[in-house]
Amino acid sequence: MQNIPVIDISPAAASASGRKEVARAIDEACRDIGFFSIVGHGVPEALIERTRAMGAAFFAQAEAAKLAVERPPTKISRGYFRHKDRSLSYTLGVAAPPDLQEAYAFGPEVASDEAYQAGDVRAALRARNIWPATPAGFRDTMIDYYSSMSALGMRILAIMAHALGVEENYFVDKFDHESSAARLIRYPAQSGAPEENQLRAGAHTDYGAVTYVRGDNVPGGLQVKLRHGDWIEVNRPAGGFVCNISDAMARWTNDRWVSTLHRVGNPPPEARGTDRISLVFFHMPNHDALIRCIPGCEGAEGAKYPPITYADHYLGKLMKAGHARHDAGVRDAVATAR
Repeated sequence: MQNIPVIDISPAAASASGRKEVARAIDEACRDIGFFSIVGHGVPEALIERTRAMGAAFFAQAEAAKLAVERPPTKISRGYFRHKDRSLSYTLGVAAPPDLQEAYAFGPEVASDEAYQAGDVRAALRARNIWPATPAGFRDTMIDYYSSMSALGMRILAIMAHALGVEENYFVDKFDHESSAARLIRYPAQSGAPEENQLRAGAHTDYGAVTYVRGDNVPGGLQVKLRHGDWIEVNRPAGGFVCNISDAMARWTNDRWVSTLHRVGNPPPEARGTDRISLVFFHMPNHDALIRCIPGCEGAEGAKYPPITYADHYLGKLMKAGHARHDAGVRDAVATAR
């Protein structure tokens, strides 16, 4: 068990020198491992605890109640994901048994359909949420949590822009109709040994800009792969979030910042009887945002990646995980939407 860098981001709001120091610490962590923890983030602890409690209550319901809000056939991040619903390893072209988790996901509570067109799977990242009738207060709690996490994400992006030497509002127009998703995940207690190569979440990188994780600090948690190949299990600091750079940000920075492989491991035999709940917020840009090299990140050899819309990048990886096929891609999202 090891710790990744812990960064108190509160000085960034207090002074220019504090902002510079926080930006330097984030840049260093993102260049090295792509993971860091934050404290001093301003998201109320009471809201985080209420969100976790609501998630646990939702998962404790009968299967029929959960399946009433099952995610749609397009496999976008809305509604309930059955236990063993996907295999994240397929996003890397690695075959593995289904992941040992169930989940509930939701996105922005869109006030209008301006950014969503029916039948367009790329715009479906802005699809309406699928709210359960119970537990009472679930919808309001999740909307409050999403709002707080989105605001935190924009504060971090402003600091990141400073670290990258561009205007602090550089990311604003790329997130003004963001396609971010929040996911409540339950990793059930295990009654026996998993199948060979089966994990709670297979090795993968995330799809968006930055991911924020608030998971229970119990055995069988988040593991990060270091440059030399070893895996370490990461505990979050009290009151904090574990953060990681995701693929879109790595592309934006031309791999100056690394999107690092991570997974959720199985607990040791003596701890198999314990559930684990994790709150994950994937801060993701507009579905139509163009992901292209940020000025100043080109390096001597120029941009490594061609420009791509975020939706095309995201859907290609999502379909691989959801269909458990190496060759799945955007065409599969289009086909299932018909």
